Amino acid sequence: MNPATSTAHDFVTKPSAARSWERVLFWLFRGATYFVLLCGAAVLFTIVFRGAPILFKKEAPFINTTFLTSAPESLHVFEYEGKKMELGDRDYRAFLERNPAVATVKSESYVYSAGGIFPAIVGTVLLVIGSMTIALLLGVAAAIYLSEYARDGKFIRFIRLAILNLAGVPSIVFGLFGFGMFVIFFGWNVSLLAGWFTLAFMVLPVVITASEESLKAVPKGFREGSLALGATKWQTIRKNVLPYALPGILTSSILGIARVAGETAPIMFTAAYVVRDKLPWEGLTSVNDFFFQGVMALPYHIYVVSSKIPQNEYTERVQYGTAFVFLMIVALIATASIVLRNQLRNRYKW
Repeated sequence: MNPATSTAHDFVTKPSAARSWERVLFWLFRGATYFVLLCGAAVLFTIVFRGAPILFKKEAPFINTTFLTSAPESLHVFEYEGKKMELGDRDYRAFLERNPAVATVKSESYVYSAGGIFPAIVGTVLLVIGSMTIALLLGVAAAIYLSEYARDGKFIRFIRLAILNLAGVPSIVFGLFGFGMFVIFFGWNVSLLAGWFTLAFMVLPVVITASEESLKAVPKGFREGSLALGATKWQTIRKNVLPYALPGILTSSILGIARVAGETAPIMFTAAYVVRDKLPWEGLTSVNDFFFQGVMALPYHIYVVSSKIPQNEYTERVQYGTAFVFLMIVALIATASIVLRNQLRNRYKW
């Protein structure tokens, strides 16, 4: 046998039972991954395919401004002069004034099937911005203490374990906690402020963990060089550590936004009303009224329209239209955080 040929064949992969099982596992894992992606794509495609026509029109101005800028209304469906009429509650009342004979015509009404979702959009944006501001302030402060000031010991390890455990607590538990603490004990009632703190505490474990890891990723040489030049501990953290950890901290904010915006249970217990047509800044007698009033939110609106009222073709349009707008808002806020994070990464490099 030719030695060169023999040597070349020594490195050729030989079939075996272990390699056959490895190949089976490879295709199993690959198939599971693609199946998950396919399911997610199917859900997203369904929402876009059925929700986009509610928001976009084929004629100018090409956007359903009524759906985006008005409050929810009841839909009235009736026959008039051989035509099927679909009017919101306000338009229906005005139509009755112009045509009193219509009052004798039998009409069917459908709750939350006309108008728009503007109050829910405003409430969702306010809840996300307020809760993430509180979560980032408290979370970054706690992460700085755990990473830069605290000495490693049993108590600190216990705190870190408690934070990790809190990250796995169901959102309904945080909703009940917020209801008992902020709504009842503090007397804030169902309000924007109670929703802010409840949602902030819910995402706080994620923010603390991600922020602490970002702070630890900054090289120790940055700290040692600053301290060697005479800077204080806080000056070192503020000028030599935090700027380089900000991209990772913003990553935690992106994760927090996705969870805060999509939660229904905490909002339902602490912040949202089923019927809330007014905007948060309407009818205020003092500044405190802005914080101590309930709001409407997109996930709770979807929950109410999908499960608390009779289902029909009209409510289905509202469901998919609201879900589509909700996804766009979350994507827009997350994209803004990603752009800011990338800018900070380009600015602070080592």
